Amino acid sequence: MAAIGAVSCFCLRPGVWLLKPGMQKMSSFGLHTAARCAAKSYYEVLVLGGGAGGISMSARMKRKVGAGKVAVVEPSETHYYQPLWTLVGAGAKQLEASARPMKSVMPQGVDWIKSQVTALDPEKNCVWLDNDTKVSYKYLIIALGISLHYEKIKGLPEGFNYPKIGSNYSVQTVEKTWKALQDFKEGNAIFTFPNTPVKCAGAPQKIMYLSDAYLRKTGKRDKANIMFNTSLGAIFAVKKYADALLEIIKDRNLTVNYKHNLVEVRADKQEAVFENLDKPGVTEYEMLHVTPPMGPPAVLINSPVSDENGWVDVDKETLQHKKYRNVFGIGDCTNLPTSKTAAAVAAQSGVLDKTMSLVMKNEMPVKKYDGYTSCPLVTGYDKVILAEFDYNAQPLETFPIDQGKERTTMYHMKADLMPLLYWNGLLKGYWGGPAPFRKLMHLSLK
Repeated sequence: MAAIGAVSCFCLRPGVWLLKPGMQKMSSFGLHTAARCAAKSYYEVLVLGGGAGGISMSARMKRKVGAGKVAVVEPSETHYYQPLWTLVGAGAKQLEASARPMKSVMPQGVDWIKSQVTALDPEKNCVWLDNDTKVSYKYLIIALGISLHYEKIKGLPEGFNYPKIGSNYSVQTVEKTWKALQDFKEGNAIFTFPNTPVKCAGAPQKIMYLSDAYLRKTGKRDKANIMFNTSLGAIFAVKKYADALLEIIKDRNLTVNYKHNLVEVRADKQEAVFENLDKPGVTEYEMLHVTPPMGPPAVLINSPVSDENGWVDVDKETLQHKKYRNVFGIGDCTNLPTSKTAAAVAAQSGVLDKTMSLVMKNEMPVKKYDGYTSCPLVTGYDKVILAEFDYNAQPLETFPIDQGKERTTMYHMKADLMPLLYWNGLLKGYWGGPAPFRKLMHLSLK
């Protein structure tokens, strides 16, 4: 549902800088399971990725095919609930509240292969791991998430060693956002949005609204020029919520610069360089929040399971691979034409569960994913606009109220209720999105 949205995969991938700590200390191969002591060379269901999509689907598949027949390939020791990082970057939550040991979220009876996939061979129904081990499968679920590319911005990631700059997208830099906000004195506070697909497309502006609220609370707002520099041509993809956000932007005297893409950070000089219609411009900053360019994990680029852009090529209604009928995709790593959020993953998990159940019976999938995704647009320390929409960028709202308005109840749902639903519902394979609840709510009004 709404406040889950942000990411579906929380693990370090090739080319991703500083997404998770402790990876260097891991052995190249390990296994977690309730009753097994050695990895097998074959699994009925093999899941790549231990983020929201991978853990949720492994729990569902274990119930379907039995213990010891499902494995998750995931190198990371820690699983993060990243939607909380918006609030961590604004000082409203602690970073520790977003983290749990990977072994604690791995479903009982599911083997944890603590390794990284290096190649996929769908023609031979197998994958290769980074210790040259081959693992075969009957069914494959790809849930590898999305990679962050700070290095594509000149001056990063090394610029994070300087003050005044942070990013809510990395465990290593989210607390730097809060420090930069606390240390703000006078000048430009700049918030960026890159020219690539991103996970949780609302997050880059959520921290802007929270920063505005914090600076007002601390009496510094009149000394701040707050700017949202986005590579896009609109504030939000869905008109209903875009109109509401533009009213907030106007009322709070925020500046939006469209078609501005961050290309360089000169952290020693506190300068940010932006492309604007191919004409660079340099802006000094007192605070800078960076949303990094993102892309598919390296292992998927030029892979036989991927499209020309590197995203897993799946049917947008069934989540089954367009060519390989025993391969499925979920979450940020796919080419599904919807916003990449964990709310989307929740809805996708319910559909994929039904798709795979039928495929396993040699039947055609019938359940259709409508593109449901959600973004709880945090506009203050006690306000949220709950955006929910479908493939057509049309509102697909759960509650019988106007969700285009700021509401305190929606803030508490994001900050307090949704983490509980994430840990205890989605990751355990019991939460497949709000569709049943939405139908019940709307039927009750008839």
